Amino acid sequence: MRDINSGATAPAFSLKDLNGKDYSLGPLVEKGPVVAAFFKISCPVCQFTFPFIERLFKRYGGGGVAFLGISQDDAKATKKFASEYGVTFPMVLDEKGYPASNAYGLTTVPTIFLIDTDTSVKVACTGFDKKGLEDIGAFLGERQKIGAAALFRPDEKVPAHKPG
Repeated sequence: MRDINSGATAPAFSLKDLNGKDYSLGPLVEKGPVVAAFFKISCPVCQFTFPFIERLFKRYGGGGVAFLGISQDDAKATKKFASEYGVTFPMVLDEKGYPASNAYGLTTVPTIFLIDTDTSVKVACTGFDKKGLEDIGAFLGERQKIGAAALFRPDEKVPAHKPG
């Protein structure tokens, strides 16, 4: 569950990455859309979902689109998660009271938001949401004027949804 849905204004946040670098929503959306993926390392659905988010990042990351993994765990555990699941986009830490998670009203992970440059939420999905991830890819492909590539391979058995 989440309090922030498509069409809502995304709450501002400012979090540090694994090296102490600040990432704030305001400056990020000035450059382009932001894909913010909240997770916990022990969550099996997060472990299943993040390789697909990495595929989106490889296709659409850069070029004015920021991807952030927002971890509810400490730096050491988050770094291990990123390595184990092949995540190369920036990971920030939402620990010590979960200020960003609480601002978004999260009660489950993974929860993924596509936030546009006006801070409006274009896509909000909870758990593994095949259509939600495809919608993010379609939006970013259209925004960057590149064709939306298939996110899922024909040989993969991917469910439509897995609750977080």
